Amino acid sequence: NSNQQYQFTCSLAASLLLPPLQLIPPSPIMSAEEIAKAFVQHFYTTFDSNPAGLQSMFMERSMMTFEGQQFGGTPGIMEKIRAVGQVHHVVKSVDVQPSLSEQAIVVFVTGTIKIGGDNPLHFCEMFQLCAHAPGQYYVHNCVFRLNYGL
Repeated sequence: NSNQQYQFTCSLAASLLLPPLQLIPPSPIMSAEEIAKAFVQHFYTTFDSNPAGLQSMFMERSMMTFEGQQFGGTPGIMEKIRAVGQVHHVVKSVDVQPSLSEQAIVVFVTGTIKIGGDNPLHFCEMFQLCAHAPGQYYVHNCVFRLNYGL
């Protein structure tokens, strides 16, 4: 719902600018890079500590491809995220590009992931963030791959 989306947007801004628990309205002057970096930090911190908290970042039209398998809509995506189990991400790089309009941002992330305490594996993940209201973004597309043999 829109209240969850507003809370997510405020959390992004708060994670960049303020100590936890203080929320501010979204800033219309945040650049695509600032939005993307705040999103990445929030997404992976939430994934590692409270995967259910990712639900507000997706909408029914969202799509995720995870290791070649496609999942659509919030319930399908959340089912896959829960199935991955306990993880720990370390982000190594974040690349950002504007997409087709000022309302969309493409984000490419590389790093390592530990799944269930196993040895870290290299991963890459691409997101397309789309605005559904001024300053409020959701994950429209997400593509995740493990990188073997590095």
